[in-house]
Amino acid sequence: MTMNRRITDLSLHGSMLLAALLLALPLMASAQNVPASSSSASSIDIGSMPGMDHGTMSNMSAPAGPATSAASSSDMSGRDHQAMPGMTPQEMKGVDHAAMLPGGHGSTQCTGQGGMPGMGSMSGMTMGPMQGGNPPPDARSPDYSDGVGYGPMKDMDMADDVPLGMLLIDRLEAFNDSAVHGQDWEAEGWYGNDSNKLWIRTEGERSRGKLDDADLEAFWNHSIAAYWNTQLGARQDLGEGPERTWAAFGIQGLTPYWFELEATGYVGANGRTAARLRVDYELLFTQRLILQPELEANLYGKDDPQRRIGSGLSDAQFGLRLRYEIRRQFAPYIGVNWVRRIGTTADYARQDHRPVLDRQIVAGVRIWFPD
Repeated sequence: MTMNRRITDLSLHGSMLLAALLLALPLMASAQNVPASSSSASSIDIGSMPGMDHGTMSNMSAPAGPATSAASSSDMSGRDHQAMPGMTPQEMKGVDHAAMLPGGHGSTQCTGQGGMPGMGSMSGMTMGPMQGGNPPPDARSPDYSDGVGYGPMKDMDMADDVPLGMLLIDRLEAFNDSAVHGQDWEAEGWYGNDSNKLWIRTEGERSRGKLDDADLEAFWNHSIAAYWNTQLGARQDLGEGPERTWAAFGIQGLTPYWFELEATGYVGANGRTAARLRVDYELLFTQRLILQPELEANLYGKDDPQRRIGSGLSDAQFGLRLRYEIRRQFAPYIGVNWVRRIGTTADYARQDHRPVLDRQIVAGVRIWFPD
């Protein structure tokens, strides 16, 4: 009976001891995961940590706390620096250990880097500003030429002064007024470069099977500004009456708001003088449908009865022509043109039984021949 009681007591004590061990196991496991305190850092042997150097130690975060924020290089006195691979105490003299701790990067000292393994090529280099300052004696020249002249580039000339030409038949039309019907033309062409050109223009009228009036002009056209040219040359009058020859000079160009202007003066034999002013404009309804108004006025210094021309403002013409550009180089048009004879010229027209004011319905084609 007593033996059975002892066996029962041993079994009970064994069961309690086993239960206590099972309960203690989780607590022992959690205790192993608790980090060591900062006070134990001095007993760590850095030499036993293979592959660790001071550069990697600066990236290690220390436990937060007042002791860490106040750390200095004296806190590392307990560490075995001699056990660090490849580093000797002499090589460690120029290293600021304070920079290895959090917040110490700004106090890194660069002295003694020439004695660090792998840093021998930086022995003559200072850690000052990397830009500015005087270049070393062996630097290249500031313009990277090294004293070699650039010189002309062969076969690289810009072809911006090549002579070009153009022919524009601005009006080639048939007209019909209250008295007669006939044909009319106006054309111009040039050949040359941007500065100097040979410029030729002509206009005239034909009716009743004969040439009523025409003129042919040739100029030396010289550029004086953007869109503006001076002209110097001669004019020859043809048609009814004696032919007249004039010296001609003038200016032509593009005014503000895109008005094309031609102003020409003439000096002839026997003290004859004349002037012509022409202005036209292009009003685009679309890129192909264009309305072109044009104004022309002629003035003469003295009467010329043989050519039925009076002094002063002789005549003025105003036309409206609406063209459709099938191509830029080819455009048919229709329009209306008014011719008003003035002063003595109007008197000559009455004597010849011609109207003082002509209203002409016109139809024609505009042709452009670029070079």
